[in-house]
Amino acid sequence: MVTSASAVAVAAAEQTGRRRRPRRSAATRRDWLVGYTMVAPQVLGALAFVVAPLVAVFWYSLHEWNVLANTFTFAGADNYERMLADPGLRDSLVASLWFSVGLVALNISLALVLAVLLNQKLPGTTTFRTFFFSPVVVSLVAWTIVWSFLLQADGGINGFLATVGIDGPNWLRGEATAMLSVIVVQVFKNVGLNMILFLAALQAVPVEIQEAARIDGASAWRRFRSMTLPLISPTILLVSILTIVGSLEVFAQIAVLTGGGPGNSTTVLVYYLYQQAFRFNDFGYASSISVLLFVIVLVLTLVQWQTRKRWVFHEV
Repeated sequence: MVTSASAVAVAAAEQTGRRRRPRRSAATRRDWLVGYTMVAPQVLGALAFVVAPLVAVFWYSLHEWNVLANTFTFAGADNYERMLADPGLRDSLVASLWFSVGLVALNISLALVLAVLLNQKLPGTTTFRTFFFSPVVVSLVAWTIVWSFLLQADGGINGFLATVGIDGPNWLRGEATAMLSVIVVQVFKNVGLNMILFLAALQAVPVEIQEAARIDGASAWRRFRSMTLPLISPTILLVSILTIVGSLEVFAQIAVLTGGGPGNSTTVLVYYLYQQAFRFNDFGYASSISVLLFVIVLVLTLVQWQTRKRWVFHEV
């Protein structure tokens, strides 16, 4: 009798399980459907506007493509072999290197200094912050055009210097000053954004730690170097990545201010790519340069990300 009762109970449990399993499965499928629906726009957008263009650019780089001549022939690795022997490409890589080094050094250091000053809560802080952040929201082309007038040889900054007896250089036509001028214009355009990021990080540093170090006799510089910088190192990493990637994508400033001159001194990689594609109509070779630019950005980002644990101290 007990065995029969147990068998009946087991059969009833199996029957109940069979009845409930479809309901759990339906709920699971409904959850999956909702999840896939939520992520579908992002996935489709990435496929349409990131992955597909990357694949297309790589495919174009394997061809000789001239739009005006209406030719599109397979060339294999010819475009990449051409890059190895192209002196113009080497000059553009050197110009990009100088621009990136100058921009990163000046932008990050100036933004950090400004953020430290703002964090002191001195009188006029609001006006000071607005003054340096306002260029961030100004149109890039409008900002660059204004600076092109300021940097003219016979007006703007030189006109002001002439009033005090100083003969200013031809900022945009001198090989020694053209790249420096472009770097300064870009620094003042974006330093406000990095300043705000650093300010947010500085305000998150615990006051108790600073007070304890001060009581123990640590100087202001020692507290900043040994405590503040390590605590804001994640923000330094973020700002470094954003600034380096942005320095490799500069175009409007070069096009408006110098046109790549004098000579090729300010012809950075993106501007050289533009010349090959839209001035010489060599879209195949321009596509291969685009692949090179993508690889450079990818490698630099990976290097920064892999080395972060050596200097981003709060990570495990």
